Amino acid sequence: MPTLSAILQTARERAAAANLPYSGLLTPGEAHYLSQHAPSAHIVDVRSHAELDLVGVVESAVNIEWQTFPGWRANPDFISQLKASVDPESLVMFMCRSGGRSNSAAIAAQAVGYSEVYNILEGFEGDKNEEGRRGYKSGWKVAGLPWKHK
Repeated sequence: MPTLSAILQTARERAAAANLPYSGLLTPGEAHYLSQHAPSAHIVDVRSHAELDLVGVVESAVNIEWQTFPGWRANPDFISQLKASVDPESLVMFMCRSGGRSNSAAIAAQAVGYSEVYNILEGFEGDKNEEGRRGYKSGWKVAGLPWKHK
């Protein structure tokens, strides 16, 4: 695995190429490595509690819903819950099912002063396969990274 600095530089380049307002884009493997080796790094999983119960969890992640189920309503307390759980000076890596909601969470965190904000590409379950199912083509689970059923 490359150095922490090299991983972060590559992530920053990906975000700049995509014209994103936050620090960077990480692969699941890079995010896992950073969570294990970077001081004060946190994974924030923004999937709903229902998704965590049904699909599985990353044990080391902080879980804060971006949207609630059922109804997929925005969590009005997301920022206050984030601030209560993760220091704004921390390296924060957001994850969801496939990378969309975590992108929105990363934008929101950057907007309120979090300075090292990253989105985890592919999310927990990744893209749909040929049969339209997630969790078989890309993402945290497919990469063989640690997770468990809740």
